[in-house]
Amino acid sequence: MNLAAFEAFVKVMETGSISQAAEHLFITQPAVTKRIHSLEDYFGVKLFESAGRGVQATHAAHSLLPKVKSWLNELGDIHHTLSHEQDQVQGKLKIGTSHHIGLHHLPNHLKQYAQNFPQVKLDVHFVDSEQAHEQVLAGDLELAFLTLPPQGDERLSYVTIWNDPLVFVATPFHPLAEQENLKLEDLIQYPSLLPAAQTYTSQITLAEFEKQGLKPKITMSNNPLESIRMLASIGLGWSVLPQTLVNHDLKQLDIKLEMNRQLGMVWHPGRTQSKAVQKLIEMMK
Repeated sequence: MNLAAFEAFVKVMETGSISQAAEHLFITQPAVTKRIHSLEDYFGVKLFESAGRGVQATHAAHSLLPKVKSWLNELGDIHHTLSHEQDQVQGKLKIGTSHHIGLHHLPNHLKQYAQNFPQVKLDVHFVDSEQAHEQVLAGDLELAFLTLPPQGDERLSYVTIWNDPLVFVATPFHPLAEQENLKLEDLIQYPSLLPAAQTYTSQITLAEFEKQGLKPKITMSNNPLESIRMLASIGLGWSVLPQTLVNHDLKQLDIKLEMNRQLGMVWHPGRTQSKAVQKLIEMMK
């Protein structure tokens, strides 16, 4: 039994798919299947059943998952401890980032880090901020770069790195784009395009409407901000976007309201940290 088999099992559980697990692990589907079968033979249980084009986890798989994840985390802690004793900056560093931060803020920083510490294998996962936050808490990510939540978790450490102003936008031919001195009540007469309600960005926006007892007319919710930008640019509604994403296809609406997202990093101080993650935290600070 080897470590790769357990990692394949966790990835299939997370994705619900042999093919997606193979893509994440950069191996073939037969290789993932072989690793799963080796676990089933070892434990003498069936872990997955065929379900249409995918697989369905069995009760045994659900029982095994938290134990395997805990064991993998403990194994990682052992590796980090030994690395500390030898004062080495090496090994795999698993981090998460939102798409916006990963595309618009992180590249130069990670490039510098990769050049400074070539013995570290960066494993970068693009996930929603809310999901990244939970994965840091669960120990699935060592560090995440995300939109910081309005209310933090006292078990985690947060550092603000970027202030990200939010602005109201619409396509230049939208009726609101021609008006001046707009108020929130003017916006609720028209459809809006906002991220899903559970996202931190949407929570910041909706809180401003709630202060005035208003509720926007949300006709479509999309998580990726680049997708929202495109939909707003073709006239499907007004939206709220980071100022850095406003391009020639959009016009910032004339509304006197200041909103900001705080972008930064989060990690779990109660978990053993590798030298690799410590160096990245120090660099980003």
